[in-house]
Amino acid sequence: MATVQVSEAEKVYILHGIRDDLRVDGRGCEDYRHMEIETDVVSNTDGSAKVTLGHTVVLVGIKTEIGKPRPMLPDEGYLEFFVDCSANATPEFEGRGGEELGTELSNTLYKVFNNKHSVDLKSLCISAGEHCWVLYVDVLLLQCDGNLYDAISVAIKAALFNTKIPRVHISADEEGGKEIELSDDPYDCMRLNVENMPCIVTLCKVGHRHVVDATLQEKACSVASLIIAVTHKGTVTCARKVGGGSLDPESIFEMTEAGKRVGKALHAPLMKLLQQEESLGKTQQKVGFLG
Repeated sequence: MATVQVSEAEKVYILHGIRDDLRVDGRGCEDYRHMEIETDVVSNTDGSAKVTLGHTVVLVGIKTEIGKPRPMLPDEGYLEFFVDCSANATPEFEGRGGEELGTELSNTLYKVFNNKHSVDLKSLCISAGEHCWVLYVDVLLLQCDGNLYDAISVAIKAALFNTKIPRVHISADEEGGKEIELSDDPYDCMRLNVENMPCIVTLCKVGHRHVVDATLQEKACSVASLIIAVTHKGTVTCARKVGGGSLDPESIFEMTEAGKRVGKALHAPLMKLLQQEESLGKTQQKVGFLG
């Protein structure tokens, strides 16, 4: 994880500000930084999204392929995650520096998203026990300024909302086997229902309080963090504690309640924004370096 060095004076300034619910950049303890979301930004993918959260920039591309269902779940498709930490994001990712973080992020994303409660995996099944859709989710960290989990989860939800899966027609060949035909019509496609898909909320314990969307400076003052996956109904689907410090039961309860509150409030504007951008179609203006 990218880190910064913070002096003792800076730590005291940050801690006192958070104690009074006033952070260095003027936000309250449960406020996010400015977030920008773009969908359909990479032409050679089936779905893509770019999210900018403060100075953290994440790009997600999704490719769909026909594969074989897993033996334990013959009537479901599945998702595969790969996270690449660009050396441009921070010097710490140069060489093989970002591999460990990439693996840690991939494992967490797999637990959060690759289950029937988050995504309708049965809709990805083409022929039970024989063929299914496999969604390869590639995450690229372009710039790192803290709160990677939250930015990545929003980008994945936006990219899956944008993903278009071709319609499949199954017919019998002369030998009695099954023949799969993909529709040539780009508008004859299937879309995933991402309404139940959770968003990750990371809460950092700083002093006696906790903050949402911590910057690298605030992260340096934090003893431990709680990562919570929250659905649009406020249900917690996954929780994980990270960091070297400890959290007492009262803090965990308070952070969980705050995470549920923040996560629930995040979903409605996110879905509204995605639907608005979808309604623009090809008329939407491309911005940023991908425009």
